[in-house]
Amino acid sequence: MTRIAIIGGHGKVALELSKVLAADGQDVTSFFRNPDHAADVATTGAAPVVLDVENATTAEIAEALAGHDAVVWSAGAGGGNPDRTYAVDRDAAIRSMDAAAESGVGRYVMVSYFGAGPDHGVPEDNPFFHYAEAKAAADSYLRGTSLNWTILCPGALTDKPGNGMVDVHRNEAWESAETARANVALVAAAVLELPASVGRSIGFRDGSLPIAAALEAMD
Repeated sequence: MTRIAIIGGHGKVALELSKVLAADGQDVTSFFRNPDHAADVATTGAAPVVLDVENATTAEIAEALAGHDAVVWSAGAGGGNPDRTYAVDRDAAIRSMDAAAESGVGRYVMVSYFGAGPDHGVPEDNPFFHYAEAKAAADSYLRGTSLNWTILCPGALTDKPGNGMVDVHRNEAWESAETARANVALVAAAVLELPASVGRSIGFRDGSLPIAAALEAMD
């Protein structure tokens, strides 16, 4: 059994991921900010733990992560407030990476988005700009760590049912890249078990191949 920590545990992707991992017999700890969400998290089969990563220190996060084998970052400020966006999606994410290294958690999976990076191309007057900047900084920092990292870059998220079928992006142009949150959870669970995904950023969307086959076909 693997001990897996999920940060941002009350988010839609995280709740789906907790269900998938717990059903697979994994030992899941799910961290979230609001104590009122404990019951929702517990129903997924994960152990609910309140942790405000926006305000927690690196040492506090490291203490919470101690004893785990892997961490999945699925937290986010939710947009609307640039200061909070940078505080959570960039600064807290980076602290969690340092904390993972400090506590001996070698495996780190980041849930990002399709198109993330310094060349994201989002105009400064677009409300999405601050999130794009924050994710670019966090993803870049993760790539520079010694962690066994994977960055997941799903297309625009939807609440459609997950069917376990995706396309992995290579070099082709995608006009549309919708991705069910449930499929994001399934991909996250899959890469945790896939050594070949370490050190890779994986763009994907709902598609035509079973997840295992799509990941095996990565260039």
